[in-house]
Amino acid sequence: MQGALAEILALCWLLLATTAFAQNYTAEKTSDHGVPIVRLSDAKNAVEISVVPSVGNLVYQMKVHGKNILYFPFDDLSEFVKKPKMSGIPFLAPWADLLDEQAFWANGKRYGFNMSLGNVRGVMPGHGFLLNSPLWEITELAADSRSAHLTSRFQFWKYPDLMAQWPFAQEYEVTYSLADGVLEVKTTITNLSADPMPVIIGFHPFFQIPGIPRDEWTAHLSARLHVVADETKVPTGEMRPLDLPNPLPLRGQNLDDGFTGLERDADGRAHFSVEAGGMKAEILFGPKYQVATIYLPPSPNLTQEFICFEPLAAIIDGVNLARRGKYAELQILPAGQKWTESFWVQASGMTP
Repeated sequence: MQGALAEILALCWLLLATTAFAQNYTAEKTSDHGVPIVRLSDAKNAVEISVVPSVGNLVYQMKVHGKNILYFPFDDLSEFVKKPKMSGIPFLAPWADLLDEQAFWANGKRYGFNMSLGNVRGVMPGHGFLLNSPLWEITELAADSRSAHLTSRFQFWKYPDLMAQWPFAQEYEVTYSLADGVLEVKTTITNLSADPMPVIIGFHPFFQIPGIPRDEWTAHLSARLHVVADETKVPTGEMRPLDLPNPLPLRGQNLDDGFTGLERDADGRAHFSVEAGGMKAEILFGPKYQVATIYLPPSPNLTQEFICFEPLAAIIDGVNLARRGKYAELQILPAGQKWTESFWVQASGMTP
């Protein structure tokens, strides 16, 4: 009798422990100032991710012990929705940052943009079409004993105004996964067209060290080569050895530069980080993110206390530079194939 009772008690304790562990991770649809959002939580590591699917599927907060390591200059999400501003972790596709003309080249053919459609930003086209798009669809939201995750899909091929500008039928799938205090951002591109397609996407994460002025931050770089650019910030195709201090104190710095020849760890990941006051925010690039753009605007003030480490599949304007024979690292996705890569974001020293 006592043996049976002991077994029952042991099973009860195991069930309670398993349930408590499973509940460490949560994934829920909720709202912020009346705006529908998705929140992923890791209670053990006190990390919380907030995503607004209706504005570019944007991660706008990554709170670690209540401190947001992502620059987001809005206290009210509804104000951001009315007038979005680059912040958080924006997704740039089908191209990242700038093109040097209102066109791109692929498979030996020039594709000119129809500027009258109104979906191309700037005289020098910038940041693709998906930046603030409301067209993302949530396909999975779940939590288990190992992680909390959100998967969303963008069916590019469904929208004539997009296909008219970038005529490659494609789908994007982005999964945000939170596990052991680390956010993984996994992107899969499926080429549904009959032709090979250039892959020149990127993300534009904005990092901050909460409560400490940017002039007191120090960046750590993981690159050997500095991309040479012209006065418009478009690369020339030339590279030079890294000519910045590493670590790099941010006081007085002004950067909007590309870097390649990334140094990688045993898992093929390149590490970039910023730290101050014992706190550190870090991003790790997977192997197919071959380029980092570092954006650090001049004269920081209360509304520009950030640094961006951008994981890019190619250098800025790489699709056009490749056609001119000035860039040999362009990634091409064959018809019917998938391209998949991740980057990871984590923080340390963020005590309550």
